[in-house]
Amino acid sequence: MENRRSGYILIMLLFVVTAMGIGLLVAVPVWQTQIQREKEEELIFRGKQYVEAVRIFQIKKPGTFPKTLDELVQEKCLRRPFSDPMNPEGDWNIIFLPEGGPGGALRRSRVGTPIQTTGGASRPDRGQGQAFAVQSILVAPQSALSSIRNAQILGVVSSSTKKSFRIYNNEESYDRWLFFYGQDSKQPPEIIYYGQSSK
Repeated sequence: MENRRSGYILIMLLFVVTAMGIGLLVAVPVWQTQIQREKEEELIFRGKQYVEAVRIFQIKKPGTFPKTLDELVQEKCLRRPFSDPMNPEGDWNIIFLPEGGPGGALRRSRVGTPIQTTGGASRPDRGQGQAFAVQSILVAPQSALSSIRNAQILGVVSSSTKKSFRIYNNEESYDRWLFFYGQDSKQPPEIIYYGQSSK
C-alpha cells in the first residue's frame, strides 16, 4: 500500500514538473516579446529626441548642423546623450547630410518654391514656416565620425539589423527606422552608406 502511494506521489510530481516546464516554454517567448516591444518604444522615443535636438540646434544656429552628438548636449539642445537601445554597446549609426550639403546659410527662393541644394536637400521658402526636406542622406557608424569630412548631423538610426516586431514607416528592421531632421515619411530619402558612393 505504501509503495502504491509513493508511486502516485511520484507520478503527480512528474506531472507538476512537466506542466511547469511547458508553462515556462510558453511564458519565456511572451516575456521576451514584451521586452523587445518596450525596447522598440524606447528606440522611437530616443530617435525623436535627437530629431528635436537638431531642430532646436537649427533655431539656435540657423543654417548649420551639429558635427557631433555631444554638441547637441553642449548647446543645451538635448538633455543628455541617449544610447541605441537595440545595440548592446549602445552606439548608433549617424545620419548626415551627404558631403557637399549646405554648411552655411541655406539659399532662399520665391515663396512656395522648393530650394534645391547640392547635398540633395530641398527646402520650401521660410516664409511658409516649413523646414527643409531631405532627399538623400549618408549613414555611417558612430565610430567613423572622425572620418567624415564637414560632418553635418541630421539624426540617428539604430545599428541593429534585427527584424522588428513593429512596422515603423513601412520598415521592418531597426537599421531602417530612420530618425532625422527634414524627414518626410511619404518620400523616403536615397540612403548612401558609409564607404559607398551615390549612384
